[in-house]
Amino acid sequence: MGLLDIAGLYSRNRSLVYFAKPSTMAVIITLAIARRTFDPSRYSLLIIIGLMCSLAGDVFLMLPSDQFIAGLVSFLIAHVFYIIAFRTDAHGLTGIDIAAPLYGLGLIIFWVLWPKLRGMEIPVLVYMLVIMTMAWQSVVRWRANQNDYRRLSAVIGAILFVISDSTIAFSRFRGHSYISDGLTMSTYFAAQWLIAMSI
Repeated sequence: MGLLDIAGLYSRNRSLVYFAKPSTMAVIITLAIARRTFDPSRYSLLIIIGLMCSLAGDVFLMLPSDQFIAGLVSFLIAHVFYIIAFRTDAHGLTGIDIAAPLYGLGLIIFWVLWPKLRGMEIPVLVYMLVIMTMAWQSVVRWRANQNDYRRLSAVIGAILFVISDSTIAFSRFRGHSYISDGLTMSTYFAAQWLIAMSI
């Protein structure tokens, strides 16, 4: 389904994109719900809510009218649910050695984008801080039990999400490139699938 969406983007077939993009997320959400039958935990519920918020963001971003802010807010809420999920068993703030390079990378990206943001500085900065927090907390959770492959799945998913959203930001504010669509959507769908598989 994800490949169909990417094919639709490159062939400029909007009907295919409208079908395949939300359908891909619907498949991922279905897989997550199926896994929750074996893991009816608070963690799994929070992840599924985050996936559903992401689906809403997908719909906003693919509409012909510019709904970038609505999409941004939807994904920001999704990341908040992921953060809460990753902190389900956490106590206090740990992993500062992970947080520092992540926030540093986020600030570098923000600095590069700054001249082109034109009034979007605050929303982009807030989003950057939230997604880097999501990645940070996924690593902290994995560190607590490095033998749990599901926790590692969430870490890889979170990192791919950072790559996907960074590609979107550069494409929107610094100029679209030929590889942008393929890189954005392949890392995005892989990220959501891996996060879903962390249930």
